[in-house]
Amino acid sequence: MSSVKLNIDWQGDMAFETDLDGHKLVIDASPEVGGGNKGPRPKPLMLVALAGCTGMDVVSILKKMRVELDGLRIWVEAEQTEEHPKHYSEMKVIYEFKGKDLPMDKLEKAVNLSEERYCGVSAVYRKAMPVSTEIRVVE
Repeated sequence: MSSVKLNIDWQGDMAFETDLDGHKLVIDASPEVGGGNKGPRPKPLMLVALAGCTGMDVVSILKKMRVELDGLRIWVEAEQTEEHPKHYSEMKVIYEFKGKDLPMDKLEKAVNLSEERYCGVSAVYRKAMPVSTEIRVVE
């Protein structure tokens, strides 16, 4: 097992800043709750993490399968509870592949491998809530 450490520094009001893999990242709250809207909110970054993790897996796997894509857009939809602590109770990942004559069996295999074997973000989220998927192809 390996350890990962990260620090985040308060920037005043509700803003925090970190250096993540050599990239400055600021998170903040909306003005309605005392923030200055200087960056994204923390919770939606969970959706970005899932989409990015599985997207990198799927693109890499399809490249090894010699499947040429014209594009890939990944949508993540999440249901949030109304009571505090407000959290995501379920997620849906929608893969929208663009290209001509894309082999559905290979697209499904790449998505399944990401979900079941490679994507660490998905693995954690699936322990906490239902995560469903959908595959769409646009020519």
